[in-house]
Amino acid sequence: MPPRVVRVLIVDDSALVRQILTEGLRKDPGIEVVGSAADPYVARDEIIRLRPDVLTLDVEMPKMDGVEFLRKLMPQYPIPVVMVSSHTERGQKITLEAMSAGAVDFVAKPKAAGGIGLQGMMEELCTKIKIASTANVSHWKNRQPVSTTPGAGGVKVATQTLSKRIIAIGASTGGTEALREVICGFPRQIPGGVVVQHMPAGFTKMFADRLNSLAQVVVKEAEEGDQIVDGRILIAPGGKQMEVVKFGTGWKIQLNEGPLCCGHRPSVEVMMNSVAKSAGKLAVAAMLTGMGADGANAMKKLHDTGARCIAQDKETSVVFGMPKEAFERGGAERLVPLQLVASTLLSLLKQ
Repeated sequence: MPPRVVRVLIVDDSALVRQILTEGLRKDPGIEVVGSAADPYVARDEIIRLRPDVLTLDVEMPKMDGVEFLRKLMPQYPIPVVMVSSHTERGQKITLEAMSAGAVDFVAKPKAAGGIGLQGMMEELCTKIKIASTANVSHWKNRQPVSTTPGAGGVKVATQTLSKRIIAIGASTGGTEALREVICGFPRQIPGGVVVQHMPAGFTKMFADRLNSLAQVVVKEAEEGDQIVDGRILIAPGGKQMEVVKFGTGWKIQLNEGPLCCGHRPSVEVMMNSVAKSAGKLAVAAMLTGMGADGANAMKKLHDTGARCIAQDKETSVVFGMPKEAFERGGAERLVPLQLVASTLLSLLKQ
């Protein structure tokens, strides 16, 4: 039986971009471009008419930007959406807002037109469209998107208390919103944590800042030498591998531009291997939604040290790949609904 061809609708206000994306995607035999739209109003009609499997959506458009369109679309017609983002600060901000409004993933436009940049972006887009076609977005039906208005954040200063325990979390596709729910579920007094979310350089700092504005704990993009202190969560920077190493009576962060691991930099595998080596049974860990198996073997190694490890369940995962592999390989001891991940980790810390 031949693999299913993914039917894609392209939404972008630029005729040139629509042409480039159409020609690029049509080179992949696993993708069929069924149509295109210059604005969200035409897109809505085409979605109803063509019933595509996946939508590619420009983040910045006239009449209605991608975020506003998603907030109107997803509760009525849940469909996997891959955002096409610019590297500008505004583009990054809108992209993260789009993820909170229901987008499954995003690709960043190359900084220069043509050449390897465009080719690399098209290859990434093809891959992410295929992953998105397997995503579970049914939970957006009749749902109002979560507000990203700054709440508990405010002005916060991390404690200087070195943590005696570590929280380690890995995530990929669908992970930005899953992490928001988990991290916003943590109280201010909690051991320090480390997070790997597959995301390119530039986006991770804005993602960390956004979480910091919403959560009770301090959230920041990790920097070389950062110590693991109570009440602070460190997000691995895009384009770098992050490791946790022993430092005096506690732990600190080491960053490097080492090779890709499991196809990623940052990689959950690298981070969790380092936690297994430096913290062992003093850690608790969670594997959230994501495609592939990044971190699954390392979580097994971490669990074998005596650390308590869980994974997000299938029903609440956008893509049940990484959690499934972590569970089936013996790393995660049980599967937990997303809304219970934070409380389960807190409970395991007390044990």
